[in-house]
Amino acid sequence: MSITNKTLACIICSFFTYTLFGQMPFEFNGKKVLSGTKEHFTISISDGKQKTVVPITIFHGKEDGEVLGITAGVHGYEYAPILAGQQLIDRIDPSTLRGTIILVQIANVESFLGRSPYTNPKDNKNLNRVFPGDSKGSLTERIADFITKEIIGRSDYFVDIHSGDAPEDLMAYVAYYQNDNLPEISKKGREMAAHMGFDHVIVFKTTGKDYMKSENPSLYCSAEAFKKGIPSVDVECGRLGMVEVEFVDRIVLGVESLLAQLQFVEGSPIITDQIAFIDERNSQSSSYTGFFYPNKSSGDYIMKGMKIGHITDFFGRTLETIHAEESGIILYMLGTPPINEGETIVNIGKVN
Repeated sequence: MSITNKTLACIICSFFTYTLFGQMPFEFNGKKVLSGTKEHFTISISDGKQKTVVPITIFHGKEDGEVLGITAGVHGYEYAPILAGQQLIDRIDPSTLRGTIILVQIANVESFLGRSPYTNPKDNKNLNRVFPGDSKGSLTERIADFITKEIIGRSDYFVDIHSGDAPEDLMAYVAYYQNDNLPEISKKGREMAAHMGFDHVIVFKTTGKDYMKSENPSLYCSAEAFKKGIPSVDVECGRLGMVEVEFVDRIVLGVESLLAQLQFVEGSPIITDQIAFIDERNSQSSSYTGFFYPNKSSGDYIMKGMKIGHITDFFGRTLETIHAEESGIILYMLGTPPINEGETIVNIGKVN
C-alpha cells in the first residue's frame, strides 16, 4: 500500500504535535478526550424496560502513561467514596497528569437516588455480586457488563472504593488481592495498598477460590479486575451510611497518594510507619431474629471469649449473648438494632 506525500505529512505533523503538546487523545464512548483535559460523560444503560445512567469523568494527562480505573458508588448508600469522587473532579489536574484516569463517580445511581442499601431498587440486585455482568441481563447486570468492558478492560490498575453501608459499623482499611499464581500482580497490588495512608491492610487470598476459575463469575467488581491480571485494591472507609468529612478526606488523600506511588503525578506517596497486615478473618452470624445490642465498636481490639454484644426478642428478653470466637480487631460490626437469623454480626481480623 502506497502512502501519498499528503498522508505522510499528516502523520509527521500528528507525531510532532503530540510529542510537543501531549499524548494522543483518549477515545471513550465515541468521543476523543484531548491531552491535558478532563471530560464528563453520562452513560445511558437500559434493559429495554428500565434505564439508568452512569456518570464518569475522564482525566487525560499531558504525558503518555498508563490507565487507572476507579469506581465509587457500587453501593449507592455508601456516601464517603461518592463525595470523595466529587472532590477529585477538581483536585486532579490533567495538565500535570501522566497517563489517564477513568473515574466512575457513581456506579449504582439508582441505589444512590433511591437511598437503597446494597441493591439497585429497579431489579433488587447487588451490583457487587453480579460481575462480570451480562449485556443482555437485568439493569444491574448490564451496568456490571459496561464497567467490566469499558472501565476494567481498559485499565492497567484498578481501585474500587467502598464504605460501611447503612447498618455497617466499619473500620477504615484498604485491601489487595493475592494469588500464588499471580505473584507479580499480587506484589503490585500490595505496593498500591501500602501507599494509600491506611494503618491496616487486608489480604484477600484468592488462591484456589472458585471465583478465580475461568468458568465461574468473579462476582465482585475488583475481583473481576484482578482475575483479568490487573493489580487491584479495595478501599473501605466510612461507616453506617453517614457523611463524615474525616472519611471523605481520607479517601481523597489516599487516592492522591496512590497517584504519586504509581507515578501518575509528581510527588511522594504517604509512607505509613507501621502497617498491620491482616490475612485471616472470622465472621460470626446470628442464630436469632430480634434486636442486637453491641458492646464493642469497629476498630476495637478484643480477646477470644470477650462479650461483644447480645440479642433480644421483641420484648427485650435476652436470646443470645455474643462472645468473640477469635482474638483480633473488629473490622466490621452490625451497628443498628435489627438483626435477622443468619446475618453477620461481626467480622474479626487476625493482625500479623
